[in-house]
Amino acid sequence: MWSGAAGALVRDLRPLVAAEASAEAHGEALDSGDLEQSVWVRLLERLDAEGPPSDAAGWIAGAVREEASRARHHARRERPYPAEPATGPAACPERAVLVAERRRALRAAVARAPGRCRRLLTAMLAPEDPTYREIAGELGISQGSLGPMRSRCLGCLRRMLATEVAAPELRGMER
Repeated sequence: MWSGAAGALVRDLRPLVAAEASAEAHGEALDSGDLEQSVWVRLLERLDAEGPPSDAAGWIAGAVREEASRARHHARRERPYPAEPATGPAACPERAVLVAERRRALRAAVARAPGRCRRLLTAMLAPEDPTYREIAGELGISQGSLGPMRSRCLGCLRRMLATEVAAPELRGMER
């Protein structure tokens, strides 16, 4: 693979690179194999650009220290992945699209609901998550009549959505 002087240089420097990388990695809790590989890449780049260093041992020691410093710098900036994968709608793009589509369909159905139901359901779906007392005050009705009205409006909404959404298929044997 390597011809002549370059092959002899690599063969001669292999124990030195391994020893320097091992010593530097041990003191810094780095991977010595990674350090060795980085130093070899730098040496090969130098051989292509400038030729072999005049003081190979000194150059190797300096290159190992510089690569170890670079590895420490990168290790300080790295952040581990969370232990558990993300969950919820944002974890999966397809799921996020489906959730957004369901919300859009629900909002569209609420917008088509009859007057009092539209106002009640819109108030209940408000992002501030209002209490029954706040909703009753906003609509100008008693808090006690809010529950039955809510039930009637949700029934109306169910009937509206049932015509738009196909019923889930039965699993197992049909009767």
